[in-house]
Formats: sequence, C-alpha cells, structure tokens
Amino acid sequence: MTDVDVLIIGAGLSGIGAAWRLQKQRPGDKYLILEAREAIGGTWDLFRYPGVRSDSDMFTLSYPWRPWREPESLASGEKIRQYIEDTANEADIVRNIRFGVRVVSADWSSMARRWSLTAADGTVYTARFLYACAGYYSYDEGYRPDFSGISEFGGTVVHPQFWPKDLNYQDKRVVIIGSGATAVTLVPTMAADAAHVTMLQRSPTYVIPLPNHDAIADIARRLLPPKAANRIARSKNVLLSQLFYQLARKRPKQVRRVLQGLAGRFLKNPGYVDEHFKPRYDPWDQRLCVIPDGDLFRSITSGRASVVTDHIDTFVPEGIRLKSGTVLEADVVVSATGLSLQAVGGIRLSLDGTPIEIGQHAAYRGMMLSGVPNFAYCIGYVNASWTLRADLAHRYVLKLLDHMDRHGYAVATPARLSSSGRPLLDLSSGYVQRALDRFPRQGDRDPWLVRQNYLRDVVTTPRADVTRDMTFTPRSAPVPNTEVVR
Repeated sequence: MTDVDVLIIGAGLSGIGAAWRLQKQRPGDKYLILEAREAIGGTWDLFRYPGVRSDSDMFTLSYPWRPWREPESLASGEKIRQYIEDTANEADIVRNIRFGVRVVSADWSSMARRWSLTAADGTVYTARFLYACAGYYSYDEGYRPDFSGISEFGGTVVHPQFWPKDLNYQDKRVVIIGSGATAVTLVPTMAADAAHVTMLQRSPTYVIPLPNHDAIADIARRLLPPKAANRIARSKNVLLSQLFYQLARKRPKQVRRVLQGLAGRFLKNPGYVDEHFKPRYDPWDQRLCVIPDGDLFRSITSGRASVVTDHIDTFVPEGIRLKSGTVLEADVVVSATGLSLQAVGGIRLSLDGTPIEIGQHAAYRGMMLSGVPNFAYCIGYVNASWTLRADLAHRYVLKLLDHMDRHGYAVATPARLSSSGRPLLDLSSGYVQRALDRFPRQGDRDPWLVRQNYLRDVVTTPRADVTRDMTFTPRSAPVPNTEVVR
C-alpha cells in the first residue's frame, strides 16, 4: 500500500498542471498521479481522428508559466500532447506518475482521516487529499445513438473517439453524423482525400471562423521575450472572448446576425446559410464551434463537402435514408454524435463505506462537494479555455492545504448543502443534458455559485476565504470532534 499527501487522478492537461503547481508551492508534499492510460496527455492522447485540434486558442489553453511557442493559435492534438509531455518531463513530474492504474473506487475513512483508493488490479493507495483531474467524460465509451438498421449498412461505421489506425477513406464517400466541434474538424480534413464528405446534422450549430495565426502574438514575439509576449496574447484573447460571451448573452440577436454574416461572407449563398447555419437557440446556449481560417466553409465552397440538415430514418445497405426519403450514399459513416459524460473519472466515491451520489451534492466553488472531506475535482470553463479555470482551481486547492497546515487541521469539509440550483455544466447541448444527474448542482449564493466569468474569477478566486462554509477538524481532535468555521 502506497501512502501520500496528495493523490491526483489523471495525467492530462489538468493533472500535469496541478502537479506543477504542487511541486512549486508545496515541495515537501509527497504526491502521485494515477493515470489509467499508458501515456501522458489525457484527451489529447486519446483522440487520434484526422485533424484533431483545440477549439480554444493556445495562448489561453497553455499553462501560464510555459509559453506556447508554436506558430498556430489553434493547435493540432499531436502538438498539444507533446506540449503537455514536455512540461511534465522538464519539471520531472513523470517520476511521480503511475501509468496503467485505473482507479475504480475511493473511500474516505473518518477514523484514519484519509482516502483509500482501490485500483482495478487490487492495488490500494491512500492519501490525505484526493484531487480528481480526470475531466468530465468517459474514455471508455462515446455517445452512440441507437440507429435503426445500422447492421444492414454495407460500409464502415466509426466513432471519432476510437479511430481505427488503418481506416482508408481516400476517394470514398463519407457521411459525418453531427455538427459539433468534432464534426466541423473532421469535414475539411477528410474532404482533402475523400471523394466527398457530407455533414449530416439534425439541426444547425453556431460556427465562428477565426484566424489560425494570431497577428498580435506574432508581433509581440518579435519584439518581446517569450513570457512577456505570451502574457500579451493571453490577456488579449481572454478579454476578447469574455467580452464576446457577455455580448452574446446580453445581445443574442445582434451576435446571431454577426455569426450568420460571417458564414454568408464565406459561403456567398444566403439560402444555404439559412438552411444549415441558422440555429434555433441563442449563441452560447451551446458552445460555439471554431473553424480555423474558415476551413469548413472553404471545403463546402470548393464542392468537396456539403451539409444536409435532416433526421435519420434508417441505415440501408448503400448508406443512410433520411426522413425526407433521400438516401445519402456512403462508404464510411462517422458517428460524431458526442461524448458520454461522467464525473471524477467514473470512480465510485464513498464515505465510510456509504456510496456518494454526486448528483445529490452541491458544488462548493465549482471544485469541491458539499459534505465530502479533503476532496476536490477540476472542471474548466464552458465558455473559455479549460486551463484558465483549471489553474485557478489548482491554486485554490493549494491555498486550502496551506491554510490547513498553518492551523493544524487534518480535514476540511464543505458544509452540507442540498443540490437544488442550476446544473454545474449549464449548457443545453444534448451530451450535457443526458448527464445532468451525474454531476453536482449549484447553490443560490457564494461560494456555491459557479460563474462562467474568468475576468471576475481571476480577481476573486485567489482572494477567496477558504474558511467560508467550511468545517475543519484539528489534527489533535479525537474523531469525530470538529471545529466549524463560518
């Protein structure tokens, strides 16, 4: 049995960032990262479909202490994975990673005042504090709708989350089901080699073309040291993205017109825009899909790709028959139908052997669970780069640990609060709505509210009172005596 001060779950972008902060701020702590896969990178190691890339700019997705030096603003998955791996190697974090360790359960012992984690192979790890940095979706399964007649289809069906290395789609007819970030990435990439690519969507999604090279960042890099240049590009992108989000929430009709105007400028066909790029919902009710340099639109205007908005009736041997009666002929069908969400990496949590139903707990500062001791989880923003909020969460967790050490506390437990507010992930997207009961909900006041506002959080989170609505147990106190601080 291995015992440490802090156990981090996941060696992806969040887990490596948490470890870097922990090493720097609390070098005396003994910690481990438990990673179910055999490599660093998390999402960026898992997804290997053609063209996989970030849909957030790298100046905000990268770590604030390690400047992004590549020319692209919207980077490929391979480059992001390499960036995470290089960060881990340079900081000697790798020696603290245990690969191939799939944690299946974690139980908090009030008597021992420690978490006990059991891996799939039966190995047990114990820790004073547990920090889940495993993202919010299942690596084992994507969302797969029950398509009628799919067994009759004579071609190949693949899911982007499990892309076959030997899939040959050159000069093949490809239908991509979906209209989210994965679909709009796949279409232009596959269209370069396929005979034709059709994006089949039930309803339109907002897409926004952005340049793949940041002119301001390029100028700053020529004139300034890397860290200073990165700060300028990062600050500029944070400010613009947050202002755009706030404008979209307050003036949705105006933003809708802007987005459709951009689509029209590329496509030169108002009727096509109205049919395929005019969503029924307001901007940022769901995430916007970024298309670098308008590549999706360019593949459509070139004739190598097209969009069909309709519902699937059934698969047939030659392709997909739609509700309208049209048959889309296909050799390859890509089911880019979304993720299967799960909390804390799918680990079964319990308190003294009693299962924790995460959906019945309130989210404390969007990173801890009401009534659950010495535990935090990392979830990024829905309207900005994941790393922005993840890094704030890391810093808050370390501030809490510092406070506990200074005052001789062994345990920190957020107050018990019923889960009755808005969902933690407040989006109308189908993949989110299907999993609402698996995640904590927000309360109706601070520190139980999660505001999707980095400009506010970057000021308030580092100054947040770690004692508010928190129960502390001194190291010297006999179990179960506690000290409550409000």
